[in-house]
Amino acid sequence: MTAEELVSRLEAAGATLLALPSRGYSTQLRTMKFDVVHTALEAYGWQSAVVRPVMPSAVEISHMDEVFGWLTIIPETKYVLRRILGARALVHPITGRHLCPWRRIATMLGADHKSIQRWHGQGVELVLRELNARR
Repeated sequence: MTAEELVSRLEAAGATLLALPSRGYSTQLRTMKFDVVHTALEAYGWQSAVVRPVMPSAVEISHMDEVFGWLTIIPETKYVLRRILGARALVHPITGRHLCPWRRIATMLGADHKSIQRWHGQGVELVLRELNARR
């Protein structure tokens, strides 16, 4: 496995995580609420449609669990590398854009964005070394 393949698997796992439903069972169906029509636009359904990502399959969820399990390869003493890899893996499932760009991660950690990129590479190398040693 190469570094590019590992990063793409991490991003696919992040997209799968974000595509999962954000809520479980709700008691909303138990309550009865009559909606009052406030405007003519609401009355005739002229609201913009909400685009939702496709629900991931069981195989995709299994792959996500496996890939995020790889982050535990990074020792707890280097928890910052885990945070960087985890944050950078979050990719919007519809647009494909990173939710945490390099500069936002740098602001969260109080570091330079170039340092964050270098540490990301170090974390990827740590995981790759261990994965390739297991094979």
